[in-house]
Amino acid sequence: MNFALVKRSGLTAVVATLALVLGIAQSPAQSSVPAADSGSALSIPSSQLIQPDALNQLLKSQGADKTLVLQVGSHLLYAEAHIPGSTYAGPGSQTAGLELLRSATAALSKSQPIVLYCGCCPWEHCPNLGPAFQKLHELGFTNVKALYIADNFGADWVDKGYPIERGR
Repeated sequence: MNFALVKRSGLTAVVATLALVLGIAQSPAQSSVPAADSGSALSIPSSQLIQPDALNQLLKSQGADKTLVLQVGSHLLYAEAHIPGSTYAGPGSQTAGLELLRSATAALSKSQPIVLYCGCCPWEHCPNLGPAFQKLHELGFTNVKALYIADNFGADWVDKGYPIERGR
């Protein structure tokens, strides 16, 4: 993450600070993309990604069969701002978070449309989406997508003017 380019107000400042605290920021000299593995968002097939604008349009147009949107990152970021109607499902990179995800989806039909998102950091460094996506497939869910957030939730959702809720 090039912090000179990060807007230092609102949610983007929180994301930048959290990235520094967690040690997931990258300097310009470290810009190579890591190989995909099951612990990385890069392991999610591109056919299973949804862009922010497409998700925003989908959420606006839904009828009774609503897509379940689950945030699988930091609760701090979820409390700061999240997609309206989304549910916090625990950090996908942690065992307790995957257990919370399993509990949040236990009573659902395996064909329930689900979109996972995190937004803690740039896509190629996200530690939460890959494990959460894999866990839902292990549990038998067949209609799972991941929201592609290139940089972070602040820059790719909030700053674009898409709706948010705060708290919880």
